[in-house]
Amino acid sequence: MSRPPLPLNDETAAEKPRMAEDAWNSRDPARVSLAYTPDSQWRNRAEFISGRDGIVAFLARKWTRELDYRLVKEV
Repeated sequence: MSRPPLPLNDETAAEKPRMAEDAWNSRDPARVSLAYTPDSQWRNRAEFISGRDGIVAFLARKWTRELDYRLVKEV
């Protein structure tokens, strides 16, 4: 498998959401953060998250509370 971004075709169109789902469900904030640019800006309700370090910290906190959460993506 190539490293993302993958060329878009029927096969990769289904593969990309699966890769995102697998990363998110790994519950590894560092792994998930690599899908975003170093200067990413997130907003979660009233909280504003900046950069990969902020994403890692946010997801680590989030996943300590949301123990049974699983992301499911479909094409």
